[in-house]
Amino acid sequence: MPADATLVSAFLVGLLGSVHCLGMCGGIVGALTLGLKDDIRRSPRALLPYLAFYNAGRIASYAVAGALLGLVSGRLLALLPAAGARLTAAILSGGFMIALGLYLAGWWPGLSLLERAGGKLWRYLEPLGRRFLPVDHPLKAGLLGLVWGWLPCGMVYAALAWSLTAGGAGRGALLMVAFGLGTLPMLLAMGAAAHGLATFVRRPRVRQGAGVLLLLLGLYTLYTAATRPWHEGRHAGGDYFRVA
Repeated sequence: MPADATLVSAFLVGLLGSVHCLGMCGGIVGALTLGLKDDIRRSPRALLPYLAFYNAGRIASYAVAGALLGLVSGRLLALLPAAGARLTAAILSGGFMIALGLYLAGWWPGLSLLERAGGKLWRYLEPLGRRFLPVDHPLKAGLLGLVWGWLPCGMVYAALAWSLTAGGAGRGALLMVAFGLGTLPMLLAMGAAAHGLATFVRRPRVRQGAGVLLLLLGLYTLYTAATRPWHEGRHAGGDYFRVA
């Protein structure tokens, strides 16, 4: 898969997977607006800077985590031949999307195990986030987003597992930024139409439909890895997603 297509796929994964965000982040968005004045909460124009800064901080946290994992994995994948590194990246990418699709549709709770493991670290981070409540300035919303971006979430953890295939810090950060931008429409809309949106995305068919689409995307990625030739070319530290 070409690098550009990988970023588009990451965006689509975030967009489809963001139906999960309502349950995980809906309470956070509520806490974000709790300390705001009534005139700000009732005005989309006044509320937008707070939501924008919060989500910018959240996505920045994703980028940092993706960069760290991309850096580590790049050193490890560089030990493999170029073709082997690209094939490994394709298999991991497809496997990630299948796991997330099953998790999102409610057919496999495996990623919830990662959430429970991450909860141990979150015990130390959550008190730091509460220091920025109530949020009475957009900058405080950004700082809150930086902390809450590390909230234990199976969907984010799966995306981070995908960033292991990125091959470098910059690529890992870009992949997670694309993923985070995909989640952005749902979380921005949550602030303006939370009740109606919650009713819609909690319908089992909506979540299952998004899960099926992710499953199909993952299966296509694995099919591509199995049927297309992966020729030696660049060093393993190069473009893992290019199919000759």
